[in-house]
Amino acid sequence: MQRYFVDAKQIQGNQIVIDNDDAHHIVRVMRMAEGSEVIVSDGAARTVKARIDHIAGKSVTLSIVEELPQRAEAAWRVTIAQGLPKGDKMELIMQKCTEIGAASFIPFSSERVIVQYDHKKEAKRLERWSKIVKEAAEQSHRDFIPTLEEPKSWKELLALIPSYDLALFCYERAGDEGHGIGLKGALEKFKQAGDANTNDNQPSILLIAGPEGGFAEREATEAEAAGAILIGLGRRILRAETAGIVGLSCILYESGEMGGV
Repeated sequence: MQRYFVDAKQIQGNQIVIDNDDAHHIVRVMRMAEGSEVIVSDGAARTVKARIDHIAGKSVTLSIVEELPQRAEAAWRVTIAQGLPKGDKMELIMQKCTEIGAASFIPFSSERVIVQYDHKKEAKRLERWSKIVKEAAEQSHRDFIPTLEEPKSWKELLALIPSYDLALFCYERAGDEGHGIGLKGALEKFKQAGDANTNDNQPSILLIAGPEGGFAEREATEAEAAGAILIGLGRRILRAETAGIVGLSCILYESGEMGGV
């Protein structure tokens, strides 16, 4: 069943009004008619099944049929901090990580970022990314839309590390010459220490993945000093758009999301 996210203000009593792009999608793309049913979420505390009562122009009016339980979200809140990659790779990362279960995204610049970020185009790019995340959340039947922060500088990202229960820094040299440990080992220590049971059993985890050129050794040292754990993602070198997807999947497996505990 098709799912749509709306603002809480669009739900009034037993009635929901959907307009603009979502209404166009219902009528023109999905070709639904009066009597068709969809799932509607306010992206916060409420998810319902609703029936289309009336279609008028760019507006669709629905009535609530049934309240639905919210159980699509992961037990661990994982934020993907991604060094800005070239082209449309960020769109792929956000789309797939939203489907898998990421809670939020933080794009950032670092020493080896190739992209010259243009602040004049920032609003347009964020709007595009937000649309991709929303559509991916609807497609994967999420209860919430992951949050998307404005791009951060390297120093701003470092300052955020202590605010998470666990920060993991994907580093290709992890495991060599005493640098870091494997992701599995880091997560096992996290669970054994009891940290996974903080924040009402929903710990916050920051997964930091680099751009095409990876990270400079100085950056790894600074991230570790800020409280991040240097981790490896296997014996192979992953592309910039692959590391976050792989890391997130492994983290959620270890959390029990896929029967891993």
